[in-house]
Amino acid sequence: MSLFDRFIKSDRGFRTLVLAGLLAFGFTAGGCQIRPLYGTAGTAGSGSAVVSDEMAAIDIASIGTDVPARTLYNELTFNFERGTSAPAKKYRLVVLKDTSTASVAVEQFSDVPSAYTLTMNASFVLSDLATEKTLMTGRSFQSASFDFSNQRFANLRASRDAEERVAKAVAEDITARIAGYFATHQGS
Repeated sequence: MSLFDRFIKSDRGFRTLVLAGLLAFGFTAGGCQIRPLYGTAGTAGSGSAVVSDEMAAIDIASIGTDVPARTLYNELTFNFERGTSAPAKKYRLVVLKDTSTASVAVEQFSDVPSAYTLTMNASFVLSDLATEKTLMTGRSFQSASFDFSNQRFANLRASRDAEERVAKAVAEDITARIAGYFATHQGS
């Protein structure tokens, strides 16, 4: 028999204290609420807005005309509206993005890059349309690498795929941050 077993069996008060602690933990943990991010913020009939309705009311300013900008805009639009008809816009989202490409590997005998990394940095501002008050700001970034070969069209396709991957990842990050904002700031 170990020392711990002797201590537990000999001290009835200790066991009672542990049992009371476990019961108290059970009651307090039972009060914790887990709710879906896109669910309602309050009880039924309380008139509280749904996070998805708030996100659908965001007007996205034009981001740009290049492939990453169009992809970012389209992904944000789909993430916010979720394929439904858009309600009247109450918020404005302005996204400023910058993409850069850097070579990360060079072929040994020809000094030609064999791999690139594409990075997108995006800064965003969410504001109320009626009051023009800034509700939240943030930054997001993502990187994707792609291989470079001696085939011209393969290089173009690999570059475009990397642009689309970073734009989609940045859109997901911005969407999650804004949804988190609306989930925690209901009614304010």
